[in-house]
Amino acid sequence: MEFNFFTMIANASLVAKAVLVILLLMSVGSWGLMIQKAILLGAARRKATAGTHRFEQAANLREAVQQLGADPASPLYSVAQKGVLEFNRSKELGNTPDVIVDNVRRALRQGVGSELSRLQASFSVLATCSNTAPFIGLFGTVWGIMHSFHSIGMSKSASLATVAPGISEALVATAIGLAVAVPATIGFNFFLGRLAQIDTLLVNFAGIFLNRIQRELNAHRKVSATGSAEY
Repeated sequence: MEFNFFTMIANASLVAKAVLVILLLMSVGSWGLMIQKAILLGAARRKATAGTHRFEQAANLREAVQQLGADPASPLYSVAQKGVLEFNRSKELGNTPDVIVDNVRRALRQGVGSELSRLQASFSVLATCSNTAPFIGLFGTVWGIMHSFHSIGMSKSASLATVAPGISEALVATAIGLAVAVPATIGFNFFLGRLAQIDTLLVNFAGIFLNRIQRELNAHRKVSATGSAEY
């Protein structure tokens, strides 16, 4: 008797079909999310790398921030925005340079955390698929085997020809569950690695931003001490 997957699914019990539908939805959802995250994280890493380079090459802080503002989709934009807002607010309050630097450092840390939270949103969906899909498939298998043994009891025949089709139908649920879980697990671990790389880029950018703030504050302090100019 030839193996026919679709005939096997059609002959499966209602519970087994429901399990397969759930696994199908989980597979479609996880693959869609992985494609979305691959595009999002890839673009974020490229924009962070290019934005950091442009920021370092800018003549002053104002020009550097204006260049970041040209690309609001960059993960650096929201981090720099928080730093600039805190920098301006602290200056308006007349805080000392040391206080300004500390406030900006905390604002940048908050910006990095917020951006990482945005980028890793929906990671829990992949984790859920990778952890639960095998057990959902196993449930379908157990239920299918129970159904097969019940059919054996009703027919009062324990021949291999009677047992094999029902058990093979039940094992399909476990196979599909693993087919859903394995890509989701690989994708989850891959994206965690990408997120760690972006985290490093954002932390490095925050350090570069803070260094530029300190240089400009020190330059203002030296100019003010000579009384020849005003910041």
